[in-house]
Amino acid sequence: MLGMLFALVALFYASVGFGGGSSYLALLALWAVDYTIIPAIALICNITVVSGNSIHYVRAGYLNWRLLLPPTIASVPFAYLGGRIEIEKEHFLLLLCATLLVAGIRLLLNYRMYDDDAASYRPLPLKIGGFIGAILGFISGVVGIGGGIFLAPILYNLRTGSPKQIATTASLFILINSIAGLIGQLQKNGISDVLLDFWYLPCLVLLGGQLGNFLTIKFIPTRIIALLTACLVLFVAGRLALVIW
Repeated sequence: MLGMLFALVALFYASVGFGGGSSYLALLALWAVDYTIIPAIALICNITVVSGNSIHYVRAGYLNWRLLLPPTIASVPFAYLGGRIEIEKEHFLLLLCATLLVAGIRLLLNYRMYDDDAASYRPLPLKIGGFIGAILGFISGVVGIGGGIFLAPILYNLRTGSPKQIATTASLFILINSIAGLIGQLQKNGISDVLLDFWYLPCLVLLGGQLGNFLTIKFIPTRIIALLTACLVLFVAGRLALVIW
């Protein structure tokens, strides 16, 4: 059952250029998995999904280096530092729930932007991009997500690029941050036998992610998938809130 839900999450999130880390975290918490390995599992699955996203987008010519580099360069060291930080279970679940609520609300409020084809875009200022990247990178490392689910709505609001360029930037941002955060997590906790017990989850999210990309390209409008993703994130956040309280 857990594997099927992970594949479904990967399908939805990959459709809008994300990895699904926020929902992987919530599902693992609801399944009462040892919270010390939850971020590592989520980050591994994140890396698996967004690797496929990134390859497809870059090959299609949507990579915008000026949009990608400022937030990404600033985020990497902070994602690593966040991954190294020890956090109590209660604080971890509370931060996770808050992260999901913010992510879900942002997506719900901005899902229509995923059909925005306006041609007037503004370059992302270096200082603003670096500041955004540092904050999102630190949160990503602590909680165990890639941060793209926060970055994309911000870039849309700032009108820094086309929808495909922003999706490409979000995918690569998630990929690089997830790798940095995973290194920090593994240095903190090591590779436990319990972690290896979940080897099947990356395999299933790989399939779900590839299917999500295919469906978006061929059949489903991107903003509909974004709306479904927002609803899914908020639902899981609500379930997690019931567990906490």
